[in-house]
Amino acid sequence: MDHSLALPLLIGLVLLALAFDFLNGLHDAANAIATVVATRLLSPVAAVLFAAAGNFAAYWFVGLHVAETVGKGIIDKDAVTPAVVFGALVGAMFWNVVTWVKGIPSSSSHALIGGLLGAGMAHGGFAVVESSGTTKTVIAIVASPMIGFAIAMLLMLATSWLFQGISPRGSNRTFRGLHLLSSAAYSISHGGNDAQKTMGIIAVLLYSTGHLTGDFHVPEWVVLSCYTAIALGTLSGGWKIIKTMGTRLTKLNHHSGFCASTAGSCVVFGASALGIPVSTTHAITGSVVGTGAARRASAVRWSVASRVIVAWVITIPASAAVGALFYAITRLF
Repeated sequence: MDHSLALPLLIGLVLLALAFDFLNGLHDAANAIATVVATRLLSPVAAVLFAAAGNFAAYWFVGLHVAETVGKGIIDKDAVTPAVVFGALVGAMFWNVVTWVKGIPSSSSHALIGGLLGAGMAHGGFAVVESSGTTKTVIAIVASPMIGFAIAMLLMLATSWLFQGISPRGSNRTFRGLHLLSSAAYSISHGGNDAQKTMGIIAVLLYSTGHLTGDFHVPEWVVLSCYTAIALGTLSGGWKIIKTMGTRLTKLNHHSGFCASTAGSCVVFGASALGIPVSTTHAITGSVVGTGAARRASAVRWSVASRVIVAWVITIPASAAVGALFYAITRLF
């Protein structure tokens, strides 16, 4: 469906989408680097440079399945208008700013999905919702932290058994290197999943306004722009959330940091391969909690974890409401 749109407005919406991608990197910087900062493996400045490089490196390692899901698997691509895209982006950005200010590690991914659903349904009702993509995304909200929790716990138990005969100094040296490698993997997985949500939004905007010829696809310039934006956002840091992720949920060392980052990257790489816009925040939070629970239940600050879970539950409804509101505002002009 071709919706007429002046070129300056189209450029403005693309820039707004890239601004969301930048904010995503800023908001979710903690996901990839909280463990290496908390354990003093890297300084905060070195850590954000490291994570930003990993975010952009996803360009060479991760396919575009998630971008296709967001572009045509959440809302019917033929029902998307510039006003829907505007409402979705503002709804998501509003929620990101609120949770960033509060230091709550909520999901930028699900804020965008919520904004898209809210604005889309405000435009065309429930009929525009693509049930397959939406269903697997909602299932991932529950499944991703649970899977991360389970993998991290198993890794903690397995590696503790394997290294039981090795001196503390030797095992710490080994886990120090493994922790850095696992953090690099998580940075790549984070960029590969999160930047693609914005790619999908820009691609469906171009499609709906007649600027994308042929079958639905993601142009190369969109891919490079989004990876650049999220990497620059990560460079800007997100220190309040890093504190929550790296120190307040449970105490981390190189061993548990390696297990958490490895578990998180397994979840996110797996989701990306299946085209599921999973929350990197949910994945790493569940993994961090899993490492604490593997030691003992009291090692986890469950009050903090419960506050994070509440943020997860209300992210999609809250951002959907704001997305619908801003879509309605565009109808006044």
